Amino acid sequence: MNANAIIHNDMNMKTIFVAMTISLPILYSQNAGAEAKKPAKKTGCTYSFTTIKANPITSVKNQYLSSTCWCYSALSFLESEDMRINGIKDTTAFPDFSEMFVIGRSYRDRAVKYVRLDGKLNFGPGSEFDDVMHVVKDYGIVPQDIQPGLKYTHKFTAPIFMDHKVSKFAKEANRYNKKRLSDSAWIHGVDKVMAPYIGDCPDTFSVAGKLFTPSSYRDGLGIKPENYVTLTSFAHHPFHSWFALEIPDNWRWDESYNITLDELISVLDTAIMKGYTVGWGADVSEKGFKMHDGVAVLPEGTEVSQASRQKEFDNKSTTDDHGMQIFGIAADRDGKKYYMVKNSWGKVGPYKGIWYVSEDYVRMKTIDIMVNKEVMGKSFPSFWVSAVK
Repeated sequence: MNANAIIHNDMNMKTIFVAMTISLPILYSQNAGAEAKKPAKKTGCTYSFTTIKANPITSVKNQYLSSTCWCYSALSFLESEDMRINGIKDTTAFPDFSEMFVIGRSYRDRAVKYVRLDGKLNFGPGSEFDDVMHVVKDYGIVPQDIQPGLKYTHKFTAPIFMDHKVSKFAKEANRYNKKRLSDSAWIHGVDKVMAPYIGDCPDTFSVAGKLFTPSSYRDGLGIKPENYVTLTSFAHHPFHSWFALEIPDNWRWDESYNITLDELISVLDTAIMKGYTVGWGADVSEKGFKMHDGVAVLPEGTEVSQASRQKEFDNKSTTDDHGMQIFGIAADRDGKKYYMVKNSWGKVGPYKGIWYVSEDYVRMKTIDIMVNKEVMGKSFPSFWVSAVK
């Protein structure tokens, strides 16, 4: 049995949002005739969608009260990548990666940077897709059942306590750092603060009788962090160039490749139609992101353009709120295009944790997207040479 077969032989699944139950693994049909019809509970409206293309995703997870959507969405994206790379179609073999493994290492890295910068860094639970890729590259991946987390605490309240305690510890370390830290032993205190919440990950672990490290497990999956790129579209920087998004959660100062809005949508559509999913960072604080309807739409008459998008980013109407995974394209009864989005709030809404988001909403409220570089291929102009280097 090869490494991938061994790795996927012993996977299990879990699920999401406050007071929700555990769901079964979900694989969405690619049948173009499949329809989703559910009533919107509060408005009385009925939405009807026909699936144009839907790529495989794992079960909906629950981030509960944490602000770690960046981790849930990025790992969901990588789970779909694992299935695509290795041709996994059996729902009982769907991958389930440990969020707590990634969160713990991300917090540790940012604590070090926070102290190095004398506290002049945003230190909070939020982050970005690229942060997950850094962790995967530097430390690896582990299955959920190896490090499920929350060993001694309650899943609803634990994230709040952990965020508070880790932040307090980092600030105290920074205060003493100004008087000169004697050594780097303080960082082990961060690990101890997190341990009751994220649990421990052994240096080696067994999956189906084969021994792995987090790095060898990652390599056995065939996941290469360098194969992914983050794209954005804002006019305050030159198009077809790199820049670091000026948002607090981009604490690593990772750079995104800046392209026009039409190009961004073209990449997104190409990815979906070629069988890839996409990481989606967006603003969900708008009234049009409707919990009870399971849809996201802009108010009628909203102007959507590169200029209007830029204006809303500049005046803070568009903010970096949430990370999700786009896995499909659908059409409503009038033929209007919607994107099928997997959220991490549990089986909420009429579509059980899935949202249908209008193209206009995506155009106006997207902060960034993450895609596999293979998506770009020969169907895009020469500027992609710069994007994939």
